[in-house]
Amino acid sequence: MRNLIYSISLTLDGCCDHMKQTVSDEGLDYLDYFVQLLRGADIEVFGRKTWQLMVPYWPDVLQDPASTKDEIEFAQAFVDIKKVVFSRTLKNVEEPNTRFVDGDLSEEILKLKNEPGRDILLGGVDLASQVIRLGLVDEYRIVIAPIVAGEGRRLMEGVNLPEQLKVKLVDSKVFESGRVVLRYRKP
Repeated sequence: MRNLIYSISLTLDGCCDHMKQTVSDEGLDYLDYFVQLLRGADIEVFGRKTWQLMVPYWPDVLQDPASTKDEIEFAQAFVDIKKVVFSRTLKNVEEPNTRFVDGDLSEEILKLKNEPGRDILLGGVDLASQVIRLGLVDEYRIVIAPIVAGEGRRLMEGVNLPEQLKVKLVDSKVFESGRVVLRYRKP
């Protein structure tokens, strides 16, 4: 069975709004981490809202002459990976490497996990919170930005877990920008 890895960036106080995580003088040293994560997987799963934040933004980066080398590498890895988007409203959108699903979340995720292949990445907040609640995430990769946002949306907001989820820290990494990656697995 393939691993389902949930990856997200948060501020020190748990805000998952990407607009509240940027510091103008900070480097993009952590983007290579995400490039390697994408290249180690062959499917990325999103909900509609997150997918619409990522597309067309990252594909457009490939066309922008002002894009940095790090941004282009991430954008290319993002464009190349197959995407599964859960949506009740988007059904017949033609987008390269993208399949839209309106089925039972648990059933669809288990189907993906049982297919042969590399890791599966899970992104976003709403859909990810539901998948976490279902107990289907095998690994968590949390990137903490050295920022206290003081406001903004939090992960798992309004979601009640059936029981407390215990995970084990298996790795961590500190970037020059001050961001920290924490890698947790289910025991």
